[in-house]
Amino acid sequence: MTAAPVTRTALALAPEAQDLLFRQARTANTFTDEPVTDEQIEAIYDLVKFGPTSINCQPLRVVLVRSEQARARLVPHMAESNQAKTRQAPLVAILAADTEFHDELPRLVPFKPEARDWFLDPTMREHAARFNAGLQIGYFIIGIRAAGLAAGPMIGFDAAGVDAEFFPDGRYRSLLVVNIGLPGPDAWFDRLPRLPHDEVVTTV
Repeated sequence: MTAAPVTRTALALAPEAQDLLFRQARTANTFTDEPVTDEQIEAIYDLVKFGPTSINCQPLRVVLVRSEQARARLVPHMAESNQAKTRQAPLVAILAADTEFHDELPRLVPFKPEARDWFLDPTMREHAARFNAGLQIGYFIIGIRAAGLAAGPMIGFDAAGVDAEFFPDGRYRSLLVVNIGLPGPDAWFDRLPRLPHDEVVTTV
């Protein structure tokens, strides 16, 4: 049985939950040796899969890099400053966009049987895949935090090299590599400034 949608807009997360997800959450640079289980990742995905994407297209694909052999294939493609932390994190995930996501649309949007044909142009389809997978990456990072874990997202890597190594058929495009686990000693840099509301939000 699926849960009924929440319709009361007055509901809000407790301040402690908001702190966990945002105000006190940080990007981790070191991790403990505590493993991250498949069950934890499945629970994270089963939560964040409900985040919205354009026409429910869901192009994000997650590759968990668990074996030492796979880690050895990934680390050389990371920027030098990211290699040690990627080598040592309890779990590393490659987050990628599926450029053939439109093949799933008949299943994901059953009331629009023509939806697949909206994405026949490969350039437009890849743009949609990257944009919507980017949305899902944001949900995924928040989901990691919601599970009581820390995320270390990194764009410092050779995406073409990762794609050639892990996705040689060209269907997936790597967008982010994220280390996952419990934060270790000296895990955080100092909090950097954020832009204030009045510099970001305007009313027209």
